Amino acid sequence: MPIEGKRDQKNGARSFKLQSSFELLIMLAFGLSVLIPIVVFAFIQISNANSSLAAIGAQQAASKLASTATLVGSEGSPAKQIIQVYVPAGVQYIYVGTLNNGIGHVVVFEVRSAAGLSYITAYTPQNITGNLNSVASSGTYLINVSAQSSCPFHAQIPCVYISPVV
Repeated sequence: MPIEGKRDQKNGARSFKLQSSFELLIMLAFGLSVLIPIVVFAFIQISNANSSLAAIGAQQAASKLASTATLVGSEGSPAKQIIQVYVPAGVQYIYVGTLNNGIGHVVVFEVRSAAGLSYITAYTPQNITGNLNSVASSGTYLINVSAQSSCPFHAQIPCVYISPVV
């Protein structure tokens, strides 16, 4: 059965405008059905990469604080060092010493990502304490790491005190 189309006024040829528009629509739908999953997959991978970069940045910052505390603590009081630390996006809180900022041996970065909450830690053999509450937003900060003959909260214990430079 032949396909009927309109005759063109100029040259008398039949036109199949409806059929070509429908074919174009099918090709466009096929192209989008391939392209949309690729775009979604790319956005998921970018999100995972950003989470990984935040965790790596937090690990580097925690390690830098812990190694500086070890160095300053081994020198003893009144040794002091000011360091520059980059805090990546996603860091919600930084604990020094223990999870309640008491005297301890760890620096802990609490990092929130799409996967949830992570705790990035670095260990130091020195007794450390401090307060880095004002450092929890993303950016570069100057941090004072100083050896104390007596901790601010426990006068009998020598420690390394870590605080932001104000």
